[in-house]
Amino acid sequence: VQLVESGGGLVLPGGSLKLSCAVSGRTFSGGNMAWLRQAPGKEREFVAGIRWSGGSKHYANSVKDRFTISRDYAKTTVTLQMNALKPEDTAVYSCAASPGGILSSLGVPSSYHYWGQGTQVTVSS
Repeated sequence: VQLVESGGGLVLPGGSLKLSCAVSGRTFSGGNMAWLRQAPGKEREFVAGIRWSGGSKHYANSVKDRFTISRDYAKTTVTLQMNALKPEDTAVYSCAASPGGILSSLGVPSSYHYWGQGTQVTVSS
């Protein structure tokens, strides 16, 4: 499984960015996909996850109502729409996949086995 992220960059507080994760190398019929982030000096944290087959979603409290995760079967991509960005959202954002993941592990970082290289998101004035 190969995961390639795109869409990061520098944005003003209150602005928006859309991250995309292109999935290749395997056909998904189930499991979980997620976005996680890691800020300098901090541990990696879960941001948002989605069931590949059914679309169930889960968000970290810190991004709920601001971020939206979605997936496109045809394009085999997972996107993260980020609105109302704050300086504390600054981090390297990574896409992750767990082909055999179950619903209860959607928000568990250690359950993901495949990772992209990450894309930098910087929120600053």
